[in-house]
Amino acid sequence: MTNRAIAGLATLFVALFLILAARAAYVMVIQGPSIAAMPYNPRHALLDQRRGRILATDGTVLAESVGSKRVYPLGESLAQTLGYLSARYGTSGIEAAYDRALTPADTTGDPAAQWAELLSAFKGDLHRPKGADVVTTIVPSVQNEAWSLLSQHARGAVVALDPRSGAVLALASVPSFDPNRIDSVFPSLIHDSQSPLLDRSLDGLYPPGSTFKIVTAGAALESGTVTMHSTFEDPGHVQIGNFTLHDNEGEATGLQDLTGAFALSSNVDFAGITLKMGVDTFYDYLSKWGIGASLDFQLPTETARVPPKDSLTPGELAQMGFGQGALLVTPMQMALIAATIADNGNEPRPYIVRQIVRDGVAATVTPSGSLSTPISADTAANVKKMMIAVVQRGTGTTAQLPNVQVAGKTGTATNPHGAAHSWFVCFAPADHPRVVVAVVVENAGYGATVAAPIARDVLRVALKAVK
Repeated sequence: MTNRAIAGLATLFVALFLILAARAAYVMVIQGPSIAAMPYNPRHALLDQRRGRILATDGTVLAESVGSKRVYPLGESLAQTLGYLSARYGTSGIEAAYDRALTPADTTGDPAAQWAELLSAFKGDLHRPKGADVVTTIVPSVQNEAWSLLSQHARGAVVALDPRSGAVLALASVPSFDPNRIDSVFPSLIHDSQSPLLDRSLDGLYPPGSTFKIVTAGAALESGTVTMHSTFEDPGHVQIGNFTLHDNEGEATGLQDLTGAFALSSNVDFAGITLKMGVDTFYDYLSKWGIGASLDFQLPTETARVPPKDSLTPGELAQMGFGQGALLVTPMQMALIAATIADNGNEPRPYIVRQIVRDGVAATVTPSGSLSTPISADTAANVKKMMIAVVQRGTGTTAQLPNVQVAGKTGTATNPHGAAHSWFVCFAPADHPRVVVAVVVENAGYGATVAAPIARDVLRVALKAVK
């Protein structure tokens, strides 16, 4: 072979090498981040042993890798929130939202990290980087109580949070599933008519029933539509155009001031208040409360469904005033509404992840600021007084706690798919609130009968844990 032929062959091999190198660089630098972000990337399965942990606020392990298996000690209790990790079915929940932090650096799409690991392997260095630990705000005792009580029912959700900061203390949703067995149970879960994969605390949409009177009362007071001394006459029904509105079970609250109408949960009175307020003012306050807008949470969360105001009839507007009609909200939304009253008119920005700890170094990821300030501190104080009356002498007496003043609101939300949903939202201690709880139990009837006792017992445990 001549020198010219050898040179030509060498040039060809160099060119091929450069093409391969360019292709490798393109995949690592340009496509690397998007490939790494894919939940079905098989590299995830190879790195399970080095994946970071998910921890409760006190350090309790909520998820960790043991060998090649991802283990969830709380099982069904926090399944939708933590999510799952599966080479076959991908990720969900916190596992998905914080996958980039939890996964060791060599699959984050960082070319420098990939080259560093290759160099370490070449040198015989067996040390490999580990994924970061994700520290949540979950309080195990509160989570366990919420799950224990809620799991006695077929479907429902509980949200507990600290109104001072927006930190989520517990999220529970039933029915649930065992994330430790996700590969074997997933095919049945996606076909289950009860939707166990659905996180009802964040994604369940329900008519809020009379719990929404918190918003209506706040808007009516703030706008000057009513005062605390306004009086109302409820004979048990009212005619609105061609529509006749009735109180629940033929009840009639008679002559009451605003606190009495709220404590006894008069639909007739609140229908009249909403109509007097008018559609423009009512919708203006829905906007101020952020109802229908993003909750800016660290996990995917459904936004409330609010019907277009231009299409509303007076009867439909009246029903929205007491949480019925086409209005749909999540339990998280109702927890934030109660938290707004607890925190003097400031709606906190909720969060569930507070720190990411990598190689012993903690980085705080707590969001700052509030979502909105829809009402003044004076208005919030007046609504708080009415919520205290609900528990002291109104429809929510089943939520009373010894030596603790509880503020709350019951809801019995009718729906076209069976018995009414049972609601209760509350906070305590009323003078210096530390804990907010929202409970919905599907098709369970009166809020005072089912949801309120659950909220009471979650409050009792949470108040011992949160100072």
